[in-house]
Amino acid sequence: MSAAGAFDPSAKTRQQTDYEAKIVAESNAEFAQLQTYRTIHAEQWDEIAQLADPASRNTFYYGNYNFPGLKKTDRQVDASAMQALNRFSSILDSLLTPRNMTWEMLGSESDYVMKNRDARLWFETATRLLFKYRYAPIANFAAQNQGIFRSLGAYGTANMFVDQAENEAGVKVQGLRYKALPLGEMFLRENHQNLINGFCRWYRMTPMQAMQAFGGKCPPRLCERAQKSSQMPYDFLHRVGARKDFDPKRLDTKGKPFFSYNICLSTNEYISEGGYNQFPLACSRYVQNPGEVYGFGALGEALPSMKTLNAIKRDFLTQGHRAASPVYLVEDDGIMSWDFKPDAINSGGWKDGHPTVGILPTGQIQVSKEMMAEEKAIIDGSCLVDLFKILLSDPKVFSATQVVEMISQRGILIAPVVGRQQSEYLGPMTVRELALLEWMHLL
Repeated sequence: MSAAGAFDPSAKTRQQTDYEAKIVAESNAEFAQLQTYRTIHAEQWDEIAQLADPASRNTFYYGNYNFPGLKKTDRQVDASAMQALNRFSSILDSLLTPRNMTWEMLGSESDYVMKNRDARLWFETATRLLFKYRYAPIANFAAQNQGIFRSLGAYGTANMFVDQAENEAGVKVQGLRYKALPLGEMFLRENHQNLINGFCRWYRMTPMQAMQAFGGKCPPRLCERAQKSSQMPYDFLHRVGARKDFDPKRLDTKGKPFFSYNICLSTNEYISEGGYNQFPLACSRYVQNPGEVYGFGALGEALPSMKTLNAIKRDFLTQGHRAASPVYLVEDDGIMSWDFKPDAINSGGWKDGHPTVGILPTGQIQVSKEMMAEEKAIIDGSCLVDLFKILLSDPKVFSATQVVEMISQRGILIAPVVGRQQSEYLGPMTVRELALLEWMHLL
């Protein structure tokens, strides 16, 4: 157990039933297994985060704790990769989910149904309602969507959790709520068709937040800490998966295809059991390697260039410093003391018509600039930035027809990236959104 989730052993506990104890044991066992198979990925993600996404440093291992406000940019010498990641997320946002247009239209798979005018009108109305609730202020979709694209670009895996909205008091209201879950919290599981059908999410909450989230189901020792206004974060686990004992005729949690268990890891206590009619997570992978659950991001491909660029930048700064404040060579006469302040006068600095002080050569700084430009081009290429540089060129150079043709050619290269996000991210998310809206009688 991490130090962040420390607790008082003498605090009150609740006697768990055999069924609850079994759920806790199974959840801990599965969580431990998923941690083991994700460790190597976490090492690579942390290396990428150091150079391109410092806010996510030291967040990919269970038990890590970062004190709020901790400085994490100390290992960054060059910020080009971080800027490329911001542009990558903007590019995907403009391609997949542009805010200024309806980027998705609902319809039926049946051509016969779509021939009916009333059916087409219903789908148009449902599309408008979907976008209304998706972009409502309480939904927070636009901000969370950017987090999804950043995670895709940096680490190759992104997770969007969609659920019913709650207000500030924790009361459920009619509407949708989106949450881009940090990759460091997510431990994923695939089914036989390589579709994500389960996960364990490790996260932290203070005792007060736990009482707001779980109400009367909150463990007693956390309730005691909440009354003392404790700000010590505790570890929790949210486990979701396909239910083996699913019975569609039942009206309780076993009548839902997906189970949902909440457990307090810090106290090893069962909290609650629930379920979902649809899988609540839209998980997308940028590029998926054979035999792996997690994806491979755009910056993962450019990691060698990122590391090289940082190394070259150090040499470039050293050479630039020497050029601006050079190393001087003087005679060793044991007497002369040089003053390099402005307007200073140094007696003895001129002898026989020649200066008695020289400057140590610093090398070719231009070579470092050219080497950095090459590495930056590789990073921009991985993040799709170079495909859109035509839009920043002088419009007088190309005709409108040439610009359209060039953008069309670039679209061919981007199509595989966009297509995968439509099938793995936007498709499952839309199904979940429509199911929630229907359940809340908003359609």
